[in-house]
Amino acid sequence: MTASTSALPGAARALPAQFGKTFVVTGANAGLGYFTTEQLAAAGAHVVLACRNPAKTDAALAAVRARVPGASVSAVPLDLGDLSQVQRAADALLELPRIDGLILNAGIVHPPRTRELSPDGHELVFATNYLGHFALTAQVLPALRRTPGSRVVALGSMISRLLDSPLLDLELESGYNRWKAYAQSKIAMQVFGFELDRRLRAAGAGGAGGVQSLVAHPGYSISGLTPGIRGVNQPSRASRFADTLQSFGAHGKDAGAWSTVSAAVDPDARGGDYYGPRHLTRGVPTLQEPTRTSLDPAVAESLWSRSELLLGAPFPV
Repeated sequence: MTASTSALPGAARALPAQFGKTFVVTGANAGLGYFTTEQLAAAGAHVVLACRNPAKTDAALAAVRARVPGASVSAVPLDLGDLSQVQRAADALLELPRIDGLILNAGIVHPPRTRELSPDGHELVFATNYLGHFALTAQVLPALRRTPGSRVVALGSMISRLLDSPLLDLELESGYNRWKAYAQSKIAMQVFGFELDRRLRAAGAGGAGGVQSLVAHPGYSISGLTPGIRGVNQPSRASRFADTLQSFGAHGKDAGAWSTVSAAVDPDARGGDYYGPRHLTRGVPTLQEPTRTSLDPAVAESLWSRSELLLGAPFPV
């Protein structure tokens, strides 16, 4: 049985029905997160939008309800750059009867030109794109573990194929570069996603019927090729024109969300899988090979232990 998904573009129409399931999507008020939310809601799932900006969250909720008749959506405030807010959001999410999918989507896509710090004193891009997600996953793990067949989907990036890093200077204290900050945060997300699945399996909590962790990347997804939605995606005419010139090697954020949604609901998906567009930058989702760094056990062990140290608490798996 498949759900009615009239709000979805062609390649995403055949999603298996998700009625009775609950997904949490961070950064769901815009871009990839919004379309991930819309597609899951159109498949029948209840989707919790975990977002920082209340006004933009309200606009996204209204848009999903208008575009997907009968959509079941709600919201939880979440600023991933502030660990106290991560804790409050996790407390609220733990009250849910089940979490079938935790989709770690939010992030700073356009990093600041100079190094900035989070309220907790961490480099802002690292704190928002990675460390907050590490903390959130650790704190809501009990809800995932009590939900049979639940999944964590970490959003990586194809930038991991363009800029590599062994993640030695997570906070970029020795020298800040905005694109290095973004690349490192996304490499860290991929390393975390694969390592989480390995640890869940080793602890007897992963595999079929347990919690599985997967990674996805959206290819080159740009606003000018994305459907216009009031309060969610409103690119200027100039942006539309410029992005249309790139259409041979890019796609919209609605299409970019397909890889994330596939990782979340594909019945054939398995923990440790890596989904991305068929042609790297664009196309329908396929299973892909991660970079060597993303799967490096030594990089993963170092990242994991330092993340626990920064948070002052062990990850419960």
